[in-house]
Amino acid sequence: MTLEISAKDIRDQKRSNRFTGESIMLNAEEAKKHDEIFVAEALATADDKLQGYGASRHWNTVRKNLNWFRQHNAEAYMVLLD
Repeated sequence: MTLEISAKDIRDQKRSNRFTGESIMLNAEEAKKHDEIFVAEALATADDKLQGYGASRHWNTVRKNLNWFRQHNAEAYMVLLD
């Protein structure tokens, strides 16, 4: 009998809620999507200053990754993003 461990099983990347400081461990895919949310948010905020609130295409990336977290790791969503 062999025990296979997938990358999804390895939660070795810590992320913290920027407001509460509460932390949770994520796998590589989750950590990447989490980081993409904040990069896209920063880009969208900068775009909105030039184009008007909500005009940036980067908000789509934010929404897409938030939805992904809701579906695939609701606990991390609640700790980090809710």
